[in-house]
Amino acid sequence: MTADDFHITTERLLLRPWRLSDSADFAAMNAHPEVMADLGGPLTLEASDQKLERFRRSFDDHGFTRWVIEDGDGRFVGYCGTAWWDDDEHPVGPHHEIGWRLVRDAWGKGYASEAAQAALTDVFARKDVDRVLAYTASDNVRSQIVMERLGLRRDTSLDFERHYDDVGMWQALVWVATATEPAPTLINL
Repeated sequence: MTADDFHITTERLLLRPWRLSDSADFAAMNAHPEVMADLGGPLTLEASDQKLERFRRSFDDHGFTRWVIEDGDGRFVGYCGTAWWDDDEHPVGPHHEIGWRLVRDAWGKGYASEAAQAALTDVFARKDVDRVLAYTASDNVRSQIVMERLGLRRDTSLDFERHYDDVGMWQALVWVATATEPAPTLINL
């Protein structure tokens, strides 16, 4: 199966593979100062395009990706999905990580929780993955709420600090999802 043949649907959303035509929407989201505040600020067009290409290749390489999220009207509202970090230098070593980012006007609608639950259900069902990490900065309360809604378990033993050139020293709080711990049914998003 190719990425073009694959999609995930939820009650309100479509998670689908990346297209080159997503570049402008993706770049606009990545250029928004409030959306990018927890990651060192807006990305350049070049950096945004490089990230989009990594997401496009991920399905071919691993069978999962950070999916484009579209609302019921087919509008780009962000991305969500699992990434594989094959990095022995990462403070938690090689790992799977769930992540999301939404355009500013999509915040507060429960889209991140809905998309993340669908992406986790998919990766646990289709792939030989038994643990997925989620991490965020201590001041990113919105993402922490999503992690709690998803029923992820906070694991302080995995918290880490890492230096990023565009951010500086970044401190991460870590949550864990496992295939054996079912995610709760999300109600009243």
